[in-house]
Amino acid sequence: MPDQSQPQIYLITPRVFDLNAFDTDLARLLDALPVACVRLRSGESVDALSRAADALRDTCHGRDVALVLEGPASLAQSHGLDGVHLPDGARSIRAARKTLEDGAIVGAFCDGSRHTGLSAGEAGADYVAFGPVTATGLSHQDPVDLATFAWWSEMIELPVVAEGGITLDAAETLAPVCDFLALGPEIWAQGQSAETALREYVARIT
Repeated sequence: MPDQSQPQIYLITPRVFDLNAFDTDLARLLDALPVACVRLRSGESVDALSRAADALRDTCHGRDVALVLEGPASLAQSHGLDGVHLPDGARSIRAARKTLEDGAIVGAFCDGSRHTGLSAGEAGADYVAFGPVTATGLSHQDPVDLATFAWWSEMIELPVVAEGGITLDAAETLAPVCDFLALGPEIWAQGQSAETALREYVARIT
């Protein structure tokens, strides 16, 4: 694990959102707090996703924040994004590498499997993501235990992302053993300020 005092923040967009309103909210959030990367999730038509890719790319790149797509590598490439997040472990990494330019980010979600994570690393992933870390109705996977993150951070140099069901208490516990905390529904929930929510997470991991 890199020598750092705390994990970096990695934001995940909702699958569906009003582009103008969300882009404004995201810009405000990136101006207020340090964010390393944003992941654009695909949940609408290709046209809508393309418009979102263009708008959020300008917002992120204007603030020196990477933007990756959870979607086709060809779309990420054509819209000048920084790379892709692949939800299927090591399966699509080599194909994505052939599509993307050299130096593009390729991340892989590996559920809670160390073996899948190692396979993704061997295939050329730039990071692996494990999750969820607490039980969530959005996932059928069992929560990933802290030992998996602790083992990975001690034994493997490849950066590891924690995502899914990250409570404030979980964030504080995970902080010493992960490189990135990926936050999505945790901060975009209706009825709360995303900036306020994110500040609470940052305070717990600092």
